Amino acid sequence: MKHFNVTFLLTILFLMVGAKAFAYDAYIDGIRYNYSGGNATVTYMNDGHYSGTIVIPASVTYSGKTYNVTSIGDYAFDGCSGLTSITIPESVTSIGRSAFYGCSGLNSITIPNSVTSIGGSAFYGCNGLTSIIILEGVTSIGGSAFYNCSGLTSITLPESVKSIGNYAFYGCSGLNSITIPNSVTSIGGSAFYGCNGLTSIIIPEGVTSIGSDAFQSCGNLTSVILNSNSIVSASYISLSGISNIFGQQVKEYVLGESVTSIGDYAFYGCSGLTSITIPESVTSIGRYALAWCSGLTSITIPEGVTTIGDYAFADCSGLTSITVAASNSFYDSRYNCNAIIQSSTNTLIAGCKNTIIPSDVVSIGNDALRGCSGLTSITIPESVTSIGGSAFSGCSGLTSITISEGVSSIGGSAFRDCGNLTSVILNSNNIVSASYTSSSCISNIFGRQVKEYVLGEGVMSIGNNAFYDCSGLTSITISESVTSIGNNAFRGCSGLTSITIPKGVTSIGNYAFRGCI
Repeated sequence: MKHFNVTFLLTILFLMVGAKAFAYDAYIDGIRYNYSGGNATVTYMNDGHYSGTIVIPASVTYSGKTYNVTSIGDYAFDGCSGLTSITIPESVTSIGRSAFYGCSGLNSITIPNSVTSIGGSAFYGCNGLTSIIILEGVTSIGGSAFYNCSGLTSITLPESVKSIGNYAFYGCSGLNSITIPNSVTSIGGSAFYGCNGLTSIIIPEGVTSIGSDAFQSCGNLTSVILNSNSIVSASYISLSGISNIFGQQVKEYVLGESVTSIGDYAFYGCSGLTSITIPESVTSIGRYALAWCSGLTSITIPEGVTTIGDYAFADCSGLTSITVAASNSFYDSRYNCNAIIQSSTNTLIAGCKNTIIPSDVVSIGNDALRGCSGLTSITIPESVTSIGGSAFSGCSGLTSITISEGVSSIGGSAFRDCGNLTSVILNSNNIVSASYTSSSCISNIFGRQVKEYVLGEGVMSIGNNAFYDCSGLTSITISESVTSIGNNAFRGCSGLTSITIPKGVTSIGNYAFRGCI
C-alpha cells in the first residue's frame, strides 16, 4: 500500500511539472495568452475586460521564446462590451466558442483566410456589429455564431464554407442580403430565424439538408429560388415540409433546372404561395405536394412530368387554371383551364374549376378534383369506368351529376361534402345493383342530402342496402328495366313519400322499405 502511495504522488507531481512546462499563461501588451508547444492562444482575462482597440500580433515572445498566435480561445473576449475594434492576424486558424460573446460595442471585423472555423456563439449578441468580412478559408460557421447580431445588414460567405450551424444568424433582424455559396451542403435548424430584413433567398444546388425553421419568422421573405433537388424532392412529413423551412408567407417559389422531382408534402400548406415555376427537368410530383396551397390560382405542369401523386393539389381552393405542356392534357377553351391526364392509364389525376373531362379518360383518380369548391358543372364521359374515392369531395358548387352506364366502381365518399348536390342520374347497373353495406352504400357516395335519384334504362336491379339511409331522398324514378329490389334497398329513407314500382319487378327483398315512415 505504501509503494502505491509513493507512485501515485510521483505521478501527480510529474503531471503538474509537465503541465507547467507545456501549457501556461502570461500577459503581453495587455493581452493574455495560453502557451502550448510553439503556439499561443488568446484567452480570457480573469482580472478585467478587454476594451477599446485590440490588435492581436501574429507572434509573441515570452521568456526568450517566440510563439505563433494560432487561435482565439473559447470565451476569450466574453462580455467585453467596451471592445470596439479588433485586428486578427493571418496566423490565427480558429475562433473558439463564445469568443466575442456579448461584445456589443464591436462594430466591424475582418476574419482572415487563415481561419478555418468559427466556433459556436462566437459573436453571440454582438448587436453593434454592422459589417463582417469572412475571407476564403472558413469551412464552417458554428451554431449561434452570430446570434442576435441585429445590426448586421449584409454578409457574403466565401466558397470555402460547407456548413451553416443551427441558429447561426438567428435574430439578425437587420440582415437584408446574404449570398449562400455553392459550396454549402447543409443549413442548420433556425439558422436565419427572425431575419425580417430578408426579402429573397437563393438556395444553391449543393445544399442537401436544411433544418426545420431555418427561415421561419422572416416576415418579408416572399421569393425563394430553390436549385437543390435534394430539398425539393425529399419526402417531407407535414411538420418538416418547405413551408416549415421558409414560412407560409412566401408568395413565389422558382425551382431550378437541377430539380427533377417534387417530393411528397413538399409544399404542403404553403397558404401564401401564389406562383410556382416548375422547370422542364421535373418528371414527378409527389403525394400532397401542393395540397392546401389555397392562394395558388394557376400552375403550369411541364411536358416531362409523368406522374402526379394522390392529393397533389387537394384543397387548392383558389386554383382556377392548370396548364399542362404535355400532350396528355386537355384544354378547355371555354374556361381557359386544363385537366391533367395520365397518358399511360388515361386517368384524370387532377383538374380545376369547370373542367370538362375528355372522352378518352377511362378512370378518375382518388381526390382528382377534391376541394374544387367553385366547380359548378362536370360532364363525365361514357369512356369512364371508375371514379376514385373522394374524387369530387368538397365540390360544394355541384348541384347535379350524371353517372354513365359504363361506370363499374365508385370509391367511398366520391361526392362527400357536396352540400348542394341534390339530383343524381344513375345509368350504371353495377353501381345500383351492387350489394352495398351500410358504410359504402349510395348515401355514402353521394351524401344523404340528395333529394332525387333517376335510374336509367341500363339499371336492371337495385341491390341490397343500395339506398339505405338516404334520409334526404324525396323522389326516385325506377326504370322499366328493373326486375328486382334487394333487402333493405330503401330502408331508412324517411323523406320518401311515394314510389312507383314498374311492372317488370318480380322480387322485393326483406325490409326493402322499412323505416320509410
